[in-house]
Amino acid sequence: MRGGAAALLAALALAGCQRAAPPPPRVNPAAHDQFFLWAGVPPPPAADKARVLYILGGEIRRGGAVRLVDMRAGVPHVPRSAVWLTVRTERLDWDAETWRAVRAMLARWRAAGNRLEGLQIDFDAATAGLEGYRAFLDKARRELQPGERLSITGLLDWSANGDPAALAALAGVVDEVVIQTYQARRTIPGYAAYFRHIDTLPILHKIALVEGGEWTPPPALARDRRFGGYVVFLLRPPSAADRAPRQP
Repeated sequence: MRGGAAALLAALALAGCQRAAPPPPRVNPAAHDQFFLWAGVPPPPAADKARVLYILGGEIRRGGAVRLVDMRAGVPHVPRSAVWLTVRTERLDWDAETWRAVRAMLARWRAAGNRLEGLQIDFDAATAGLEGYRAFLDKARRELQPGERLSITGLLDWSANGDPAALAALAGVVDEVVIQTYQARRTIPGYAAYFRHIDTLPILHKIALVEGGEWTPPPALARDRRFGGYVVFLLRPPSAADRAPRQP
């Protein structure tokens, strides 16, 4: 009986410790000042103090003729924040007409009084294909007007498994890369392992976090001289239909 009672007490103590473990930290937009703002997502109060906004302006979709699809009903006017025009693309065969459309959109956004930083290209370039991606970015740099900067998004895998020579070559073309740590509405599991050597990435880089996602800063960030801060991907609030319980 004594042994059984001791085992029961040990099990209860272990369960108590497990219940007392704190939940992982979650991303709160109010603690940040750089944001991704996608079409259809109303800016929260935290965006009022934004230092930098990456705003989705257009998409270039896979299939059919290549063309820029305008994703906004009008031109945004955000005089208080630095603004990047983000173009989400699923292909890299942009033709002359596509580039004319991108330059025209940049010009409209600048004329609206925005503090326009330049163009961000949101493309999921595979780690093994960085050399080919650089050729596209070389052309992108030539298509931009003098003074317009070039930003790209990057996959989490780049910082861990990207070829150092290919990454160094990108550093000569783009002004920054924003590394995405999420898929859909969730942080990618095991993200910490990808950041063990983030301080060796030879490009000015930021880290994109998803609103409400799990995040604990990797130790390497403390010694990372090229780390430019966090960018929070804001989510659309769930609708009544999203919150309704599903029928079995």
